[in-house]
Amino acid sequence: MTKILYGMTSLVLCFVMTTSAAETEGVAADGAKLYQTNCAQCHGAELQGGNAQSLVDGVWQFGAGKWGMASTIQQGITHLGMPAFGLSLANGELDAIIDFLLEQEKAYDPQPRPLPQTIQSQEYDIAVELVASELEIPWAIDFLDEHTALITERPGRLRVLRDGVLMATPVADTPEVVHEGQGGLMDVAVDPEFGDNGWIYLAYSHALESKRDGDDRLATMTRIVRGHIDGNIWTDEQVLFEAPHETYITTRHHYGSRIVFDAAGDLYFSIGDRGRRPMAQDVSKPNGKVHRIHRDGTIPQDNPFVSHPPNALPSIFSYGHRNPQGLAIHPETDILWDTEHGPMGGDEVNAIRAGRNYGWPEISYGRNYNGSILTRFEAKPGMEQPTYFYRPSPGLCGLDIYHGDEFPKWRGHLFVGALKYESVELLTVAEDRVLHAETIVKNLGRVRDVAVGPEGAVYVVLNGPDRIIRLTAIVDRIEATQ
Repeated sequence: MTKILYGMTSLVLCFVMTTSAAETEGVAADGAKLYQTNCAQCHGAELQGGNAQSLVDGVWQFGAGKWGMASTIQQGITHLGMPAFGLSLANGELDAIIDFLLEQEKAYDPQPRPLPQTIQSQEYDIAVELVASELEIPWAIDFLDEHTALITERPGRLRVLRDGVLMATPVADTPEVVHEGQGGLMDVAVDPEFGDNGWIYLAYSHALESKRDGDDRLATMTRIVRGHIDGNIWTDEQVLFEAPHETYITTRHHYGSRIVFDAAGDLYFSIGDRGRRPMAQDVSKPNGKVHRIHRDGTIPQDNPFVSHPPNALPSIFSYGHRNPQGLAIHPETDILWDTEHGPMGGDEVNAIRAGRNYGWPEISYGRNYNGSILTRFEAKPGMEQPTYFYRPSPGLCGLDIYHGDEFPKWRGHLFVGALKYESVELLTVAEDRVLHAETIVKNLGRVRDVAVGPEGAVYVVLNGPDRIIRLTAIVDRIEATQ
């Protein structure tokens, strides 16, 4: 297996290719088959994009036409996490893929797929409602109250949804973000005591003007701030977490960036490994970690690395993570759960405990993107096993745990979103064990976030097409048959 990362519009684009003996001998490769079998995990079944950018929008940042596309694939784009694969392709495969992409781009008709009016689960008939569609790469949603939601758009906009209407003007004066690769404005979270204090929290890719690489590229890291919205203006900003400046990195992927609060009101947030795998095991570095702070940015004194080892960042709660893009606190057990991307295989659902090492990159159920062995170990002493893992990778992203009245039989169940599989999966858990999995949403778009609204409905943030849908119960199917 060979995985090719293809850069376009500043995002990492992934190709996984299978080399047969016939293709090695020069027989023409089937570009469509190669794509559908091995590439859709990054770009979607219809080439619409996700973590990796669309392959049919006509924007080729690193060179258009066959020569530019071939050059990009062969030489790679290191800072976007794209290695060079010029020596890895069998004869004819490169041309077959490029021909297929160009054909699809020419024929592309960017019409959104129609939403079904209803979907079914084992227990409920469910109504599907379009909430918002005039969005650009929506990343997260959270709620001020039953009438008002906040939505982030990764290019750097914070939007307000009020009484089902998306306000035309974004919130002004929000932080400047680096919208390159997988970076930008990512999570938004509303303070558990918002009615009393009005605080709203943001996670985004922050740049240092004083730190650049040899190509004059700014170093970045995930940053956490809070502020108020007054008259549609972001005000009173406070920086809660800014990593040591020497730890900022010029790569543009694996920012993590989810924010949640536990029962005591402490704030947890995630930072991915930023493509620097060994740093996930280094507790003096912020990346590849889940962090825990008080809501004012101070450090809880019972954090596991407050006093040891030397040079450890005191905000670290757990380490050995690849790219956690889902965090949620169980409302009954107060257990912190995460979902994180594996490499080629090995996406994980984890119950996170203080001070634990979750193994990346020393242990994994996945492989390198070029198909080679990442590690010989799926387990090691002192490293946690995932509660649940997927192979191949569905591209796990948003996560929430049901706690409303709209679907009472789902209370305490995990909603797990997936980019590649375009799905929302419902996981039944007991303590930190997964007992059952059921797919609730499928093929409506790449699932970036899942959130339970204050009225108990389930909101799903989709990319490709960019829209937000709302799920409500029509009928309990089991009771209806009794």
